[in-house]
Amino acid sequence: MRIIDLSTPIDAAGWEPEPVEHRIMSAAEGAKHMSEEMLEHFGLEFDPSVLPDGELLTIDTLTLTTHTGTHVDAPSHYGSAARYGDGRPRHIDELPLEWFHGPGVVLDLSTAAPGAVDAAHLRRELDRIGHALAPGDIVLLRTGASRLAGTPEYFSRFTGLDGSAVHFLLDQGVRVIGTDAFSLDAPFRIMIEGYRETGERSLLWPAHFAGREREYCQIERLAHLEDLPAPTGFTVSCFPVKITGAGAGWTRAVAVLPA
Repeated sequence: MRIIDLSTPIDAAGWEPEPVEHRIMSAAEGAKHMSEEMLEHFGLEFDPSVLPDGELLTIDTLTLTTHTGTHVDAPSHYGSAARYGDGRPRHIDELPLEWFHGPGVVLDLSTAAPGAVDAAHLRRELDRIGHALAPGDIVLLRTGASRLAGTPEYFSRFTGLDGSAVHFLLDQGVRVIGTDAFSLDAPFRIMIEGYRETGERSLLWPAHFAGREREYCQIERLAHLEDLPAPTGFTVSCFPVKITGAGAGWTRAVAVLPA
């Protein structure tokens, strides 16, 4: 098989609205740290100087949100109450793993202007590639925004989905929708300016708020969708990190193709 990485890195050197802090403890510092930890928690005395070069292991500590890098949004991210089931949206650790491994479908939105496309746009793209969506398909939106990752423009120049587009995909049995952009919704400025001009609240975060009505997940901040040789014929694996009670979890999303 051939595996294509669809994930963006978590990089403290890249620009983020909420900066990433990455602290690295050297192997020598790690030896001293582990010695202190073993004594405090297990009552074990250990002299790190007996180790080769006085070194043990490095330790990385990161401070970041679960929405940094490629990640999966859980239903609980969209709001505190749902209008389906028992009214309690599930967290990332509660979702079935089967949702995150399935046939992939890439829809090309790269020629669309910044903002949001509707269901009719998606239907035309599906007609163009000759694919009928099926339950369990994982739909990935190639907007081209990933080329801006690590810059401020990544958070303001991309194409998302409006409410009709999200509901159209969910009507076909899709449970997971991914994008190479910062968000599945339109950029902040476009949504807010549209609301100010029209007073129409449905223009504000319609893709996310659709998750209050129907249970589904988003993968945001994908990459390398342009490296896929065809819009179908591959499997997506995007299992989220199991964080108890969290509204999102990081994922190393990949596409698996036959050799």
